[in-house]
Amino acid sequence: MRILLAITGLLFCVHAQARVVEADITGIVHPVTVGVVRSAIAQAESEHADALLIRLSTPGGFMDATREIVEEIFHSPVPVIMWTGPSGARAASAGFFLLEAGDVAAMAPGTNTGASHPVVEGGGELDPVMKQKMENDSAALMRTIASQRGRNVPAAEKTVRESVSYTEREALDQHLIDLIAPDPQALLKQLDGREITRFDGRKQTLHFSGEAVEVYQPSMRERILLAIADPNIALLLLVLGALGIYVEFSSPGLVAPGVIGAVFILLGLTALSVFPIDWLGAGLMVLALVFFIAEAKFTTHGILTLGGALAMVFGALMLINTSAPEMRIRLGTALGITIPFALITSFLFSIAWRARQNKVTTGAEGMMGQSAIVVDDLNPSGTVLVRGEYWKALAPGHVAASEPVRITGIDGLTLRVEPMSSAKETS
Repeated sequence: MRILLAITGLLFCVHAQARVVEADITGIVHPVTVGVVRSAIAQAESEHADALLIRLSTPGGFMDATREIVEEIFHSPVPVIMWTGPSGARAASAGFFLLEAGDVAAMAPGTNTGASHPVVEGGGELDPVMKQKMENDSAALMRTIASQRGRNVPAAEKTVRESVSYTEREALDQHLIDLIAPDPQALLKQLDGREITRFDGRKQTLHFSGEAVEVYQPSMRERILLAIADPNIALLLLVLGALGIYVEFSSPGLVAPGVIGAVFILLGLTALSVFPIDWLGAGLMVLALVFFIAEAKFTTHGILTLGGALAMVFGALMLINTSAPEMRIRLGTALGITIPFALITSFLFSIAWRARQNKVTTGAEGMMGQSAIVVDDLNPSGTVLVRGEYWKALAPGHVAASEPVRITGIDGLTLRVEPMSSAKETS
């Protein structure tokens, strides 16, 4: 009986231990991030977790993706705890919207948040009316989130209207976050027994007596997309893929460069599909390739190569249609990729072009114009020696043995020749 009671008590304790699923939002907020949050919420629901803990460390991202994540958080069946950490992390721009959307908002010491003013895609200047529309729309979303979560609406709206940023202590004093915690374990201990209000108005008390935190593991597809969903990595994949494809076409049969190049190009295009593309930048990238090819065919003393390099650098910098620096291709990346690519492609194209321009030295065509030595008198037919081989030959007249002749044509296995003296007089 005692053993049965002990087992029952043990099972009760295991069941009573809190389960928390932890997911990460790091880097740029984009459509891939939406899928990760949606999957993490689904896992937390299926495992009957007590909460979903999302660690934030982001410079910002796209507003459409941010709205989708906010909607997922609002309708999550389990409480969502947003924590900006560890120390040194930030939840800037779009990250502040996500931080405020959580049932609980927390930050680690040495972190910051805010600066949520909307950024114009492409970096251009909008007319005042359109700019005000974008700002008002973002401000309205921020007011909705802050008021729904019972936080300081005016202070939250300032991050949109005035691009105000807050440290973790300032955010706590302004009632933009609920608490400060150095790590997830300390955060859960502080939240144990805390009552929160869900999006639908229900009151719920959090219980975190244990430390059963399960880290959400993204699927293989999500891992790949998260790894390459960076414009700098996407550009590198496209350049390497283009080199692989060219090597395969210039040396058919290698197979591996073509396969790897095709995979890299598909991955690069998939990564770029996440971001808004500037077609002028894409056009400059294509123009750069045209210049590199033309350099191999025309003697411009490097002018086309220089033009191609400049077109590729400017194209790379303009490829992503946004003015947010964290979502654009860096100058160092553009130069680091363009210079080696320009040198390598120009070198490979020039070798291939020269090889195609070289005179054929094999087969029947390779024998045209070659010299031969008469073995037997040609009267007018006989035998000649060409490249160590004996051939039947036919001359326009008598040619004595040991005389040099030049091959002028081929009829099956018979060479048409003429004396060297005749060839010189003709020329």
